[in-house]
Amino acid sequence: MSVETIVIVGGGISGITTAVEAAEVGYNVILVEKNAYLGGRVAQLNKYFPKLCPPYCGLEMNFRRIKLNPKITVYTLTEVENVSGKEGDYSIKLKVNPRYVNEKCTACNACAEVCPAERSNDFNFGMNKSKAIYLPHELAYPTKYVIDRKACAQSCDKCVKACVYNAIDLTMKPETVEVKAGSIVYATGWNPYDATKMQNLGFGRVKNVITNMMMERLAAPNGPTGGKIVRPSDGREVKKVVFVQCAGSRDQNHLNYCSAICCMASLKQATYIRDRYPDADIMIAYIDLRTPGKYEAFLNKVENDKRIRLVKGKVAQIEEDRATGNVILTSEDVEGGGKSTYEADMVVLATGMAPSVSDHPMLAFEQNGFILGGKAAGIYSTGVAKRPSDVTTSLQDATGVALKSIQSLVRS
Repeated sequence: MSVETIVIVGGGISGITTAVEAAEVGYNVILVEKNAYLGGRVAQLNKYFPKLCPPYCGLEMNFRRIKLNPKITVYTLTEVENVSGKEGDYSIKLKVNPRYVNEKCTACNACAEVCPAERSNDFNFGMNKSKAIYLPHELAYPTKYVIDRKACAQSCDKCVKACVYNAIDLTMKPETVEVKAGSIVYATGWNPYDATKMQNLGFGRVKNVITNMMMERLAAPNGPTGGKIVRPSDGREVKKVVFVQCAGSRDQNHLNYCSAICCMASLKQATYIRDRYPDADIMIAYIDLRTPGKYEAFLNKVENDKRIRLVKGKVAQIEEDRATGNVILTSEDVEGGGKSTYEADMVVLATGMAPSVSDHPMLAFEQNGFILGGKAAGIYSTGVAKRPSDVTTSLQDATGVALKSIQSLVRS
């Protein structure tokens, strides 16, 4: 007899989509997420392309679908420790890490107001700080605070005293939960490629070099600067910005593949700057521009902006003018011939998508480290866990995988 439950590992947009599609046709779903909130990388975006609408509206609708559906059980701050069994009868051991905040939390913020400790805000890629007790972001689901115990003094209990709802429990311990499932879907998403590995591009060494995901947070209204796009070094508004494409991608020393979305991401981010600073000048240094199908119209729109230059050529070196904090780039110019030097207020590196899971005894991986699926029947992968892709493609794939996971239950 098959276990009529699907376990989905990863609570980003692909995992959420798989969960609601399966649950809304009657199957039980357990959604497992290692972070304190659902939404994954999409929750960190300012806007989708090409419509340039904020992701919060789509996430909010999906969170509502999850909240109202009794067939979906959500575990956050949870990791898979072990998988055993076969299609139709898998046992999954989960480690549930403590939030130190229980279901009574109303997200009133009284705890954070009295908290004396701070932590680097990982949701904003360390560009600002939050209190040690914090709500990950404004639309976080579940809407509960979480405590970073590494950031706070073990003897401090000011947040406990401030909470009139008795929602804080500093004695919480990790728990082990074992669940049964007929099929498993890995929707573990991606990590931004580590830009410090590309020493010639200056990230971590040149103060005003950031990554494309950091740009998303800078431009976001709920980001570290309230949507004001400024230089990290001095908070100055940017007037000249260079986007460096294929930063580590299509490079046998780094990522040996194209991440599919970086060109569109930079074109989109160029519009962020132009909308906020109409007199800003932008250059996009690219090897090849990949904007297939419906995205071609978006490329044409950006190309028609006279303050945005698209220059074909690979950036070889990025240095800092220590007197001004400006960024100096040395790049080839394929169409103009020879090398060129550019000076800018800030540089944005279009870093690629790296796999988030590198090893697992039950999973099969392709040559670049993305998940092909399970070594046994009934284990699937979806979204960027399977291959680099945009949000639309990930949603389509997740819907298909929801059907495949249901088929495993039926045939078992």
